[in-house]
Amino acid sequence: MSHYHAIVWLDHREAKVFHFTDADAERIVVRSHAPDRHLHHRAGTRTGNRAPDDHDFFEAVIGALHGAQEWLVVGPGMAKTAFVAHVRERHPAEAPRIVHVETVDHPTDGELLRLARKRAVAVDRMLPS
Repeated sequence: MSHYHAIVWLDHREAKVFHFTDADAERIVVRSHAPDRHLHHRAGTRTGNRAPDDHDFFEAVIGALHGAQEWLVVGPGMAKTAFVAHVRERHPAEAPRIVHVETVDHPTDGELLRLARKRAVAVDRMLPS
């Protein structure tokens, strides 16, 4: 089942995708298969580099969003911006579906859906008919 709107909350380990309307929602959880995804700069290492983005994970998230026309992308850290960059770079035809990006910590599913419905109404008012 898919709906016109979808929201994805993601960090580098997990994504929660909700396809939703005012009345119902379908939840899909996508998990990264990369081992131990600690992405912060590591003090004391020679390079101090962070782990590269998990493109397979991002592809699975895109698959979970399939069917939705408007994507709201939220999350606590840099994963959401890395995901948006991934979509823009590797799926430019899908990039216009991303209508809102916002920093959100770790909401419950209910809080996430309330935010999604509120943001979807605001976005729909701003977009041309």
